[in-house]
Amino acid sequence: MTAAVTVADLRPVDLFDGIDDAQLAEWTAHATVRDAEPGEAIIAQGEHVPGVILLLEGTALTQMANRGQIEPVGHQRAPTWIGAISVLTGDPLPVSIVAESVCHMAIVAPEEFRRLIFAQPAVHQTVMRRVAPVMQRLGGIEQSHERLAALGTMAAGLAHELNNPAAASRRAASALREEVEVVQSTLVKFVRSGVERADAEQLVDLQQEAIARAATATALDALDAADAEDELLERLEALGVAEPWRLAEPLATAGVDEDWLDRVAAVAGPATGPALRWVAATLTIGRVSGELCESTDRISALVGAVKSYAYMDRGGLVEVDLHEGLETTLTVLGHKLKHTAIEVERDYDRALPRTMVRGSELNQVWTNLLDNAIGALGERGTITLTTRRDGDGAVIEVSDDGPGIPDDISERIFEPFFTTKDVGAGTGLGLSTARQIVVERHDGSLTARSEPGRTTFRVRLPITQT
Repeated sequence: MTAAVTVADLRPVDLFDGIDDAQLAEWTAHATVRDAEPGEAIIAQGEHVPGVILLLEGTALTQMANRGQIEPVGHQRAPTWIGAISVLTGDPLPVSIVAESVCHMAIVAPEEFRRLIFAQPAVHQTVMRRVAPVMQRLGGIEQSHERLAALGTMAAGLAHELNNPAAASRRAASALREEVEVVQSTLVKFVRSGVERADAEQLVDLQQEAIARAATATALDALDAADAEDELLERLEALGVAEPWRLAEPLATAGVDEDWLDRVAAVAGPATGPALRWVAATLTIGRVSGELCESTDRISALVGAVKSYAYMDRGGLVEVDLHEGLETTLTVLGHKLKHTAIEVERDYDRALPRTMVRGSELNQVWTNLLDNAIGALGERGTITLTTRRDGDGAVIEVSDDGPGIPDDISERIFEPFFTTKDVGAGTGLGLSTARQIVVERHDGSLTARSEPGRTTFRVRLPITQT
């Protein structure tokens, strides 16, 4: 029913600054009253507004759900108006409105609002003047969310990928400490055992022989390695070496044999045990030093990939090989691929010239497209990355052989705030932001085509060089 809303009630709302009381009276005839208590949802994010809300008394909080978190966007303080842009576009409201205090409102239904503003140009102009600032603000929030999402993806990927080499480095460092202690204590044991200088020189020669064998040893198959270790273990036990199982594995891996053991025992005599532990320790030090170098190299490579991904040491516009951005993005997303049967195939045109782009922004595009492809495939499938030249432009395609995009949403995937996920389960901003980066920031294009078994996102960028 029509509530008792008066011209005096609506006059303070700046939407009506350009009309007289007679024109404003037309609005009162179509306005209904609604009140909301503190904490009550006036409208939920993603819903279509019931009409333009004229907030006459009270304060409301504007919020946006993002990845399960509720973030405040701003306040609406009476007298003001809410939802006009969504009424005109027919789109759901991209934010939620919650009463902070008791709110007294008048609501004008969408069809009546559209009729009245087109009949009253002054009101229409007021609405249009508000469109640009509101969309600019929401666009800024959108871009901030997307940057944070990309940063979160990068951080999660880096943490996951760094975990293995970091753990390997810790293990190698611990092993090095133990083996260095063995080497340091060997001289004392040699002296106490009465090893002469000539014998010590022979032991050094035998040590160098073991190190040389280790350097040229090929990987034994599992059965041969086990047999070699068992044979050395038996001989070490026969020689009375303490804790022989600790020495059998590194000596077998180095490729030494029973004859070599016997030669060490003949020279070292009662110091055979310390001599063999010394040789085994030096072999282990060499091996774990190599592992430590590999681990630190892996860490450096990952840090380099993230540095390249974010272009941290360069300005906004950088001249890059487009393949570099694709590959570093794959590195950042590696943790999502590691435990799947998803394969990545590359069909790169390496003749593509380097081109000027906003590197960190463009990598957000690759992150979004690749992350979507991984999500579409689930546990198995193939992602194909293709690059080629197209006249004065470069074409980059990200394809997957997943189920495809449903027909009923294919026309909406690039709309701002459109998402197929529940509120808070995702940003719903990725493809809109990706297209904005490609089109507005790079004068390019981003299109999609999809059918069951083949979905391709096609990015075309102009080739510009310094």
